[in-house]
Amino acid sequence: MELTKYLCHRIPERSFFIKNHQFPVCSRCTGFYTGLVIYLVVNYFYPHDYNLNILMLSVILMIPTSIDGLTQYLGSRESTNTLRFATGLIGGIGLIIFLKIIIWGVLNVL
Repeated sequence: MELTKYLCHRIPERSFFIKNHQFPVCSRCTGFYTGLVIYLVVNYFYPHDYNLNILMLSVILMIPTSIDGLTQYLGSRESTNTLRFATGLIGGIGLIIFLKIIIWGVLNVL
């Protein structure tokens, strides 16, 4: 049993392929995970403080992903894999910043 089936829908039309092999997650999730990793690596070398401005930035970064996913879900338009990846990448960066702020806040309160 594959673990990735619990992480993503893996619809072939919404996934990237390399040499006829489907990625383990869809293009949006590929963008999310790529954004998470990029931010964590960059943040390791260039750390910064977490404050209200960074929190607002993280929420703003997640908006394009929400709009793309919601408008596609409602059937008002069909997204492309490139757009899914790009919005996933931006949303992944926003998500990891948001999660780090939550963790940072909880650790500083305790």
